[in-house]
Amino acid sequence: MTETSSRTPITYASAGVDVEAGDRAVELMKAHIEATHTPAVMGGVGAFAGLYDASELKRLPRPLLATSTDGVGTKVAIAQAMDLHDTIGYDLVGMVVDDIVVMGAKPLFMTDYIACGKVEPARIASIVSGIAKAAAEAGTALVGGETAEHPGLLGEHEYDVAGAATGVVDASAVLGPERVRAGDVIIGMSSSGIHSNGYSLVRRICAAAGWAYAREVPEFGRSLGQELLEPTRLYTQPCLDLVTALNGDPAEGELGEDLPVRGFSHVTGGGLAANLARVLPAGLMATVDRSTWAWQPVFRVLSDLGAVPQADAERTWNLGVGMIAVVAPDKADDAVAHLTASGQNAWIMGEVSAYSADEPRIAEAGQDFVQGAKGVDGGGVLLTGSYAG
Repeated sequence: MTETSSRTPITYASAGVDVEAGDRAVELMKAHIEATHTPAVMGGVGAFAGLYDASELKRLPRPLLATSTDGVGTKVAIAQAMDLHDTIGYDLVGMVVDDIVVMGAKPLFMTDYIACGKVEPARIASIVSGIAKAAAEAGTALVGGETAEHPGLLGEHEYDVAGAATGVVDASAVLGPERVRAGDVIIGMSSSGIHSNGYSLVRRICAAAGWAYAREVPEFGRSLGQELLEPTRLYTQPCLDLVTALNGDPAEGELGEDLPVRGFSHVTGGGLAANLARVLPAGLMATVDRSTWAWQPVFRVLSDLGAVPQADAERTWNLGVGMIAVVAPDKADDAVAHLTASGQNAWIMGEVSAYSADEPRIAEAGQDFVQGAKGVDGGGVLLTGSYAG
């Protein structure tokens, strides 16, 4: 038998995991989670798995499930430095559910995962409160999640977040490259700022310039950190409402081939051109006129501060455009009016046309032309002109 009487007992708590703190965190976040629940959510908080009544799928002739997963990236480092955690949840929900919307799908429910070095119940509850508020705004139930304490792997005040969502779309209503036609119109929707991509570049610029997050920046009218933590804008409901208004409801009959709203592009990592190219078919190109919008102050300030080349900024940040709709030309004005009425700043920024890769204008475009991205051998995007302002 091994002699243990003279040794200090080693417990889970002494190893760095506080089970009771985890339980307190659940109690603090419980009300936020339950606020997202609709009658379709079965059971309560704390079950091993979330249950969702899928009866709604029966109203669709041929329902297809859509799923997406994502995180927030190094933006969490700024939240940790500022000790402000409630906006990170908006970023997480936006990154996950609006990827589903691109397919024309309605997000039904999502789950979240928080890994941390030490469970601080109030901080965890703050993160989840932001997730829950954003999920409710997006009409998506938060049906479950996990908080994992990883002492030794993450620092005491460090954490990371991730989430996954599931949505539904009828087969006749799926949006994507196969619906896009020459002559279609490109409509931009304003971002709320940097959203959740390119923060490694942001942090490098600030560190090199010696700018603390508490620094007041006149162009922002607030501190640098507050500007950088501006939450991601959610496009879920405005986009879904636009699809229903112009394309129709598949529950009332199978939709035709020529749907007015062809597709969306969620402008995340890689910038506008790379993400728009993913939703265009080979042989078609979107020509986007930069002069139709101006950079928001945060992009101007950071770009100037870091002497960031324009091409690099365009490949990294959304530069003021968070979502794009591709719409039939005869419905473009209606789409802009509908989006504007829903609270979006929307405008026509370009059009789709046929092109050939050996055209002189393509060869001369250099970095202003992008073809295919993220493993998708799709269409092309040509950026023209100079930004307004």
